[in-house]
Order: sequence, then C-alpha cells, then structure tokens
Amino acid sequence: MGHVYLGIDLGGTKILTALVDDQGRVLDRVRIATPAGGPDAVVAAIVDSVRAVTGRAGLAPAAVGGLGVAAPGPMDPATGVVFEPPNLPGWRDVPLAEVLASRLGRSVFVENDANAAALGERWAGAGMGVDDLVYITVSTGIGGGLILGGRLYHGVSGTAGEIGHMVIEPGGPRCNCGRVGCLEALASGPSIARDARAAVQSGAPTTLSQLPGEALTAEAVARAAWDGDPVAREIYARAAAALGVGVTNLVNLLNPAMVIIGGGVARAGELIFAPVRRIVREEAFERPGSAVQIVPAALGDDVGVVGAAAVVRERLSAEP
Repeated sequence: MGHVYLGIDLGGTKILTALVDDQGRVLDRVRIATPAGGPDAVVAAIVDSVRAVTGRAGLAPAAVGGLGVAAPGPMDPATGVVFEPPNLPGWRDVPLAEVLASRLGRSVFVENDANAAALGERWAGAGMGVDDLVYITVSTGIGGGLILGGRLYHGVSGTAGEIGHMVIEPGGPRCNCGRVGCLEALASGPSIARDARAAVQSGAPTTLSQLPGEALTAEAVARAAWDGDPVAREIYARAAAALGVGVTNLVNLLNPAMVIIGGGVARAGELIFAPVRRIVREEAFERPGSAVQIVPAALGDDVGVVGAAAVVRERLSAEP
C-alpha cells in the first residue's frame, strides 16, 4: 500500500473515518453514529473507528501519513481547539487535535468542515488543479471555503468563508445566527421546508399538502418540483434566486475561476444550478462573470473525509 492518510468527518449525527490514498481515493471507511456523551465519548468513538479502519488494512494508526479531522466550527484551525459547535452539545474549548494526537501517536490536524471540503474538491474533485475557487455547501446550513492563489484562505480570525451569513434580503426571514435576511435563511434545506409548510398552511394548490409535516423536507419539495408541481418549483426558484445573488456577490468580489456547490440541496440539480448560472450571467460584472464556472461538487458523501486528508497534505507541505 502506498502513502495513505486518515480522514475523519465529524458531524452532529455521524462520524465517518476513512483511509485515503495519495490520489484522494477512499480505500476503506467506517461510519458510526456520533455518541451523545460529550467530547470524551466522541474522542473515544473516533479512536475506535481509526483503529477499526487501520486494523482492517493491517496498519497501526501511527503508520499513516497523518490524520485530519473535518469538524464543525467555530474553531481555531491553527491549534485544533474546537470552541462551541452548535451541533455537538457539551463541547467548549476542546483541544481536539492535542487529545487525539496523544491517544493515537500521530500528528492530527483539525479544520472547519467547509474549508476541508474546499481543499478536498480541489485535490480530488470538481476543482482539481484550480487555484482560485469558492466552495459552497447548501444543506442544513450554508457554509463555504475559499481557495485563493492555491491556498486555503482563513482570514485574520480564522472565520473566512461564512457565506451563509451574507445578508441577501434586509428585513427578510430570521436566521439561526440571530440576524435577518441571511442567505442561509433563504436558501438552506430548512428554509425550503419552512416555505413549503407555509404554502401548505396557506391553502396553496400543491401536491405537498398530501405529505405529513415531518415529510416536508427540501428533498420532498425537489421531487415535487421535478414532477411539475408549480408551488414547489416556485419555492426552489426563490431559494435559487437568493443563492444566485450570493454567488454573484462572490464572483464580483473574488473573481474566482470556479464556484463549486455541494450539499443536500445541490442534489436538486438544475432546479438550483440553472437559475444560479443565469443570475450570475445577467448580474455579475462581465469579466469575472464570463470567467467563472459554476459546477456541482464531485465527492458526494466522501467530501469530508477526502477534505480532511487534504488538510493533512496541506499542513505537512507547509511545515519546514
């Protein structure tokens, strides 16, 4: 076996641990539910999953090229300390990199999950070889990562890429962050589901009214839209319009060669991509607008683990 890395995608509901080769290919993976017992239980589960996946390959954890963790923020990627992620209850200022390194005997690098995804897509996905790109994940929330001049851009406080919290509609719906009119409040999966519930409650003529409330998900709305339901199509059109404005802002500001859009909502395909591309074409300045490609992410559910492995490569290459 050639040079391999361990990539860990730590989320609120699942931990995915994978061996990733030096071409960004997933060799093996272990998926477990994220335990509810706070950071100690999560660390123990990560250690067990690492030993499981390396054991199946006949490797000791210390024999791999390095271990990366894609984790929810806020965090300090320089130190690997995870502050208070909203989807990991009981976490506060957890030195995740240090704790895992002491348990596994290997260097551990921790990165914001959206930043890791951006690195993963550049290494082995839709953005291979592209030095200036924006990665946007549109799912339960909306996040992003920026690759500028071939390097991940963190900003002075390590918080760059909070794309979901640019204000698109002043006075619009309230966002989970407490502000109003954020992109996340207009185009995320929960916002699409919220608009579907509102349409059903208003008595709009839609097949969505046949679904129980808990089944009114963004995915269900996408299926109805593809089946021709006009209300569902309008809901997606509004979400895509908001996303298109956000992407236009990014194109004008950063002049990237590529914008990659991933996450569960992006699986709606051209319901999202066609309006976003049209809005950018019509509203962005001509030179940056004509230079950018807007494409779907390529790594699917493996984006977190491949991205975490890419973090290891990035950090090790920067060491003297």
